[in-house]
Amino acid sequence: MMVEEQNKAGGLLGKELEAVVVDPASDWPLFAEKMRELIEVHKVDVIFGCWTSVSRKSVLPVVEELNGLLFYPVQYEGEESSKNVFYTGAAPNQQAIPAVDYLMNEVGAKRWVLAGTDYVYPRTTNKILESYLKQKGVAAEDIMINYTPFGHSDWQTIVSDIKSFGSAGKKTAVVSTINGDANVPFYKELGNQGISAEDIPVVAFSVGEEELSGIDTGPLVGHLAAWNYFMSAESEENDKFIETWQSFIKNDERVTNDPMEATYIGFKMWAEAVTKAGTTEVDKVRPAMYGLEVPNLAGGTAVMNTNHHLSKPVLIGEIQDDGQFEIVWSTDGEVKGDAWTDYLPESSVIVADWTDPINCGNYNTETKKCSGQNY
Repeated sequence: MMVEEQNKAGGLLGKELEAVVVDPASDWPLFAEKMRELIEVHKVDVIFGCWTSVSRKSVLPVVEELNGLLFYPVQYEGEESSKNVFYTGAAPNQQAIPAVDYLMNEVGAKRWVLAGTDYVYPRTTNKILESYLKQKGVAAEDIMINYTPFGHSDWQTIVSDIKSFGSAGKKTAVVSTINGDANVPFYKELGNQGISAEDIPVVAFSVGEEELSGIDTGPLVGHLAAWNYFMSAESEENDKFIETWQSFIKNDERVTNDPMEATYIGFKMWAEAVTKAGTTEVDKVRPAMYGLEVPNLAGGTAVMNTNHHLSKPVLIGEIQDDGQFEIVWSTDGEVKGDAWTDYLPESSVIVADWTDPINCGNYNTETKKCSGQNY
């Protein structure tokens, strides 16, 4: 859609853009193959893609080896900053940490269930959250951590354990990094066992409008999600985006979601950087990205920082019975994405800055050395 819009506006540098679409079919090694194909065979100038962190980790060595340029539009666990990747989704301090603060301060949660799908994003995010909760004075016995495989469907025992954990007389909340279609049976089982959003609220990091479309949202009503954008955000930019998208897809029932906004922002910034640099060459486009500002869809401004992460607002939404979210809380303004968390000792001393004099994605402020690739 955005390629089409850009071409209607005259393309870039006097040329039309061409979209090359490949499908790695949720097969992680295939992501790496397709990345190589895109750069070496199709000679693409930029890639917008990958969905899970494991797919991003799969393509990372390839995009770095071939000096490609990847815009990754999904919330992730942080602990990474590559010269060849711009992270337009949320880092933990732009989603996970504010969500926990909301549950702690606004809902009064004292006991915590960290429930996730068993792969890198939930495990790293929960490692950060467990450390953060303990730093906030939460006792180890008040934290329950559980992992399930992709597509997990039998939630009876786990939900029963959550119910039991929540019956200790302290307000309990679930922080969910459960990914994909495992969410539907999870919420259904909460309903089956009589656990309402008032009893034990769930805040999800991977449930958005697209995940809710076409399913019975009854069991999910009242539960929460944390993102940087919701379709229900009120702004002129968002109204225009929704109208353009539904017109393009020829379906006024189709929804928007957070990774779409992240892609929208990334694409706009890339086009602006190419215009500014006068070329699509990666080594010239990259520095042209720093400090760029484009309107986000929530009514504010997205800024690209020198650590390759955006400044974004953080929103908490409550699931409604129509599959939309009512925004119940938001930060006062944009929050700068932190590539390396402050809440793990080994990461708290690491910074990312791809400008001189540091020019490195993982610079240790104590040893004054770059602990990874130093360009």
